[in-house]
Amino acid sequence: MSLTVDQKYDLITRNLQEVLGGDEIKKVLAERDLKLYWGTATTGRPHIGYFVPMTKIADFLSAGVEVSILLADIHAFLDNLKAPIELVQQRVKYYEMVIKTVLTSLGVPIEKLRFVIGSSFELSKEYTMDNLRLCSILTEHDAKKAGAEVVKQVSSPLLSGLLYPGMQALDEEYLGVDCQFGGVDQRKIFVLAEKYLPQLGYKKRAHLMNPMVPGLAGSKMSASDPDSKIDFLDSAKDVQKKIKKAFCEEGNITDNGILSFVKSVYFPLKSLQSDKPQFVCVRPEQYGGNMVFNSFEDLEKDFADKKVHPGDLKAGVIAAINELLDPIRKAFETPEMKRLVELAYPAPKPAGNPKKDKKDKKKAERAAALAAKAAAEGVAVTTPSNAPVKVTSTTTPTQVSVTPAHTEPTKLPNATPLKPVSK
Repeated sequence: MSLTVDQKYDLITRNLQEVLGGDEIKKVLAERDLKLYWGTATTGRPHIGYFVPMTKIADFLSAGVEVSILLADIHAFLDNLKAPIELVQQRVKYYEMVIKTVLTSLGVPIEKLRFVIGSSFELSKEYTMDNLRLCSILTEHDAKKAGAEVVKQVSSPLLSGLLYPGMQALDEEYLGVDCQFGGVDQRKIFVLAEKYLPQLGYKKRAHLMNPMVPGLAGSKMSASDPDSKIDFLDSAKDVQKKIKKAFCEEGNITDNGILSFVKSVYFPLKSLQSDKPQFVCVRPEQYGGNMVFNSFEDLEKDFADKKVHPGDLKAGVIAAINELLDPIRKAFETPEMKRLVELAYPAPKPAGNPKKDKKDKKKAERAAALAAKAAAEGVAVTTPSNAPVKVTSTTTPTQVSVTPAHTEPTKLPNATPLKPVSK
């Protein structure tokens, strides 16, 4: 059964926080299928906040939208080198596999998805020239303002961070889309695109924005902040540990990342699979057993009225997250997938032993002091680097041999005794 224009539009825009250019989208839908792109910079490990755009990508595909996913490798290191250049290509592969695995776990067909790597066109002669043209009209104020909620803010900003927003706008033209989709934190970049692309002779695109999922420690959930998120490959034990530590004040429904997960992630995901999604708060039998909610509004009301304890809400969220992550974890258990993870996010080098380093430093300082003393008395000294030394005095004060401990004295061929310098 084919959908009408209004049905397609409703499916495309449901659960979004804001739409810019809705009328233009309807005009396109009346003539043909919509073309849209969603981009993600390949920086830190993708987290469960990515479930939000994944649910919308499922909606877009159901509405017949031609969806392109931009793996923004150039943007990844433009943003204060969040992704080191030497790791970017491996992270591009990792992101693509994670996104495909997540969508497959949700039952979303991925055959019609188009994956595009940013560097495949952003380094071309034509794109570079357009980027320079854009730089000639884009003010530093507008570029900095547009990236304020997306680009990492530092005390001494790099020029690369100012290029980021303009390139994201320019991507709309080079990907040949009608609109761009992203989080509401991208709004200022979207507004910049609507202002400046027409000045380059390109059409203004529409923009779709989903709400941001609050992090476990406040603010938004971020791929580059491990304390704010739960990764797709976190173990069940890690999930439990992070959720238990998360802020969840009794009765607080305005600043509650746990409650927001149920609203922005869990119910929309379950709505893809069933017309009657349910969330279960896991409560001990001695207090009445589990509490089942058929809508987020009912859960929110009972939590605000303190009928739902934060511990029971957290227990339900732990179970819900692990249910969602289990098929993703399983897909990454193969040797090939494990190797991909190791290449994209190599384990940090172990730190040195502070006690051993301190001991070696003292030995080196003692050796240097003895060598300096011997040199002051006119003795040539040769010792292996960092070797502990012992000093043996002879009957003549000016004859001192300095040799490594536990080694034989160094024998010099044709050596003659040193004589005191005549005054």
